[in-house]
Amino acid sequence: MRCRGAISRRVRPPAVCITMREGLLTAASVAALLSAGAAQAQDATVTLPEIRVIGTSPLATTRRAPARPRVTTAAPAPATTPATVAPEPASRPDITAIDRDKVPANTQTLLSEDLDHAKSSSVPESLLRQAPSVSINDTAVNPFQPDVQFRGFVASPTLGTPQGIAVYQNGVRVNEVFGDTVNWDFIPEYAVSRIDLVPNNPVYGLNALGGALSIQMKNGFTWNGAEAEVRGGSFGRRAVTLQAGKQIDNVAGYIAADALNDDGWRDRSQSKLRRLYADFGVRNSDTEFHVNYTAASNSFGAAAATPIELLNQRWSAIYTTPQTYRNQLNFVNATLSHDINDRLNVKGNAYFRRFRQTHVDGNTSEVVPCEDPGFLCLDDDDVPLFSTSGSPVPASVLNGLTPGSIDRTRTRADAYGGSVQLTSTNQIFGHDNHFVVGTSVDRGKVNFQASSELGTVGGDLFVTGTGVIISQPEGTIAPVNLNTRNVYTGIYATNTFDVTSRLSVTAGGRFNHVKINLEDQLGTALNGEHEFQRFNPVAGVTYKILPQLTVYGGYSESNRVPTPSELACADPQRPCLLDNFLVADPPLKQVVGRTWEAGLRGNHVFGDKHRLSWTIGLFRTDSSDDIMSVPSEVAGRGVFQNVGTTRREGLEASAQYAFDRWNVYAAYNFVDATFRDTIVLASPNNPLAVDGLITVTPGNHIPSIPQHRFKAGAEYAVFDNWKVGASLVAVSGQYLRGDESNLNPMLPGYWLVNLHTTYKINKHAEIFGLVQNLFNQRYYTFGTFFDPAQVPFLGLTDPRTLSPGAPLAAYAGLRVKFD
Repeated sequence: MRCRGAISRRVRPPAVCITMREGLLTAASVAALLSAGAAQAQDATVTLPEIRVIGTSPLATTRRAPARPRVTTAAPAPATTPATVAPEPASRPDITAIDRDKVPANTQTLLSEDLDHAKSSSVPESLLRQAPSVSINDTAVNPFQPDVQFRGFVASPTLGTPQGIAVYQNGVRVNEVFGDTVNWDFIPEYAVSRIDLVPNNPVYGLNALGGALSIQMKNGFTWNGAEAEVRGGSFGRRAVTLQAGKQIDNVAGYIAADALNDDGWRDRSQSKLRRLYADFGVRNSDTEFHVNYTAASNSFGAAAATPIELLNQRWSAIYTTPQTYRNQLNFVNATLSHDINDRLNVKGNAYFRRFRQTHVDGNTSEVVPCEDPGFLCLDDDDVPLFSTSGSPVPASVLNGLTPGSIDRTRTRADAYGGSVQLTSTNQIFGHDNHFVVGTSVDRGKVNFQASSELGTVGGDLFVTGTGVIISQPEGTIAPVNLNTRNVYTGIYATNTFDVTSRLSVTAGGRFNHVKINLEDQLGTALNGEHEFQRFNPVAGVTYKILPQLTVYGGYSESNRVPTPSELACADPQRPCLLDNFLVADPPLKQVVGRTWEAGLRGNHVFGDKHRLSWTIGLFRTDSSDDIMSVPSEVAGRGVFQNVGTTRREGLEASAQYAFDRWNVYAAYNFVDATFRDTIVLASPNNPLAVDGLITVTPGNHIPSIPQHRFKAGAEYAVFDNWKVGASLVAVSGQYLRGDESNLNPMLPGYWLVNLHTTYKINKHAEIFGLVQNLFNQRYYTFGTFFDPAQVPFLGLTDPRTLSPGAPLAAYAGLRVKFD
């Protein structure tokens, strides 16, 4: 179906075609009816909704502002307000945050209670459960290392995944400096105070193509008391969490730690987490200073995608192993906030972040016997296989077994930098005004090493090394030792001006400058110097149609520069074995995203027990010179390349209704992610490719991005001390990666139901339970293609390799609170 002026060119199934104008007019009509009903229900009294504030810059804090004066009684507090949250300190209001109704974008917020272990086990799980536009592609099939997708853009821990979301913790961008990856296992969900998902705002710097995730952690001023928690359940999960916060006059401290072991539901997929977060703060009436520290030592068994034929035999089956990660972090951050006066604030921070990762990856190999039967060759009979000694590798090394490889990488990254930001709320010509200006400098240095050891694949698919390290003369597979140095500099400003008490206009932008140097420690192939710069504007408007109803619209631009790992793997003539090897550094263009967004939101209070909040909006982001990981014609390898323009557009709608003992929510998201140019890509294992190539035409859907997501949930307080709840997540189908031309069948959609409950034994003790995938649905979150003939003894014929979803699981825990 084609609609004149529609934001979405194609909708499947073609039942309804919504234009931006029609959608907003319809939503406005519904909103007006809701508002009228609310007014009648309040017997001619006026109850204004609570002001909800949000940060609109990396260093903004996001405490909830005091409620407006009300004609009737104040609205009730949320039903799940934690008993351990300290009262708001008696200090000046936080002027760095702004009324959410003045933000020209569909912001989304999760509070600490939304990350309760009774409802989810991690930050990604909490986002999946509640944020309308979030889904998960579990490429590693490990619950603590997923790909988090927002509006079709990804924040992933996997090196080589194009990163389109900027993630901040306490004002520091935590996308790692080598590949902009996001290690979700480093974020201790129990220590999170608040998460804001902010789209359409270039102020957050690089990678904010889809948006930014701003995470604020707890401190001793906002969280008091002590708490111990133990939990465990399916697949050998056992965990303990401790946290404590204390304020003494103007000094406060908070510390939290956990230890978790999980055997995993798939073979060789165990996880071990050891994490610590601490914050020390001091303040007076106008100044607040904090030093916080995050440490982690985590290890994972990453099962990865598995041939569908093996999954049909056994759902927990894996392909080749070992697949292991070890992640270590030491991260210290100092923040300072000073109110110069009631309307002028300056903030600053300085940080140091040390990241260490080792990765062991057992794979199949394209090694074959040479024409000379005494030696081994790579890919064909004409390319001999060499070891690091420079000698051809004899065929006897394999002892007649199936060839494989053990690929090892080690990343040692140090990042440091700081930011300064000034916020002013001084009026201009008698009108309220919110002005922010800031600058940041982030530096990083990385040493990346990789090697590939020839191995053999056993009957259990475990790859055993032979001791031979491969080193090809042309460098396609060879040891790597690369140093990189990055300097990211940003200057930003944004201003929100109240034209009237109802109409607010926002304008601003950010200038980004990036320098990346590559220094090959084993030769010169990877040497290179790259420089990028760009100014990204933002403009928007909000208008309060009614006190409870706001319409918004905005435009922004953002950019992401090629990462050092992408720049070092961009030569089609010398493809690299992703995500392990780098071979050359041809230039790549930076990606530029242009986003339009518009919508409506409302917040209604009915009497003193009913509250309804809702939002509906449309968005479109065009990304020019998008970068993708593209398979090479050489099996098992690939390169990064610019693929022209891509588009992600759609609709977001959500509603939450709290009344009496009930809290109910529902959300729907439609994302139409498409290519806009004609391109030819290699896809050697795609069964419908022609000579290993596929042709992508405008309108083809980008793989791994579901079009439809629906979420709903409800929680009911059976008694004051007992709550039960359920949640539903439904996701539509997606194309397999490597099927950018959309010729093969899609992965099927799926739906999941989770249950949770909490029971307060007394004011100090509480038990909780969580059931995930109640109906034990079998589903897939990711898929791609492979060569089924690489392990001949398996007799595989289907080239699809898929990431299976977790089966039915149940967990229970005990939480004890101390005064």
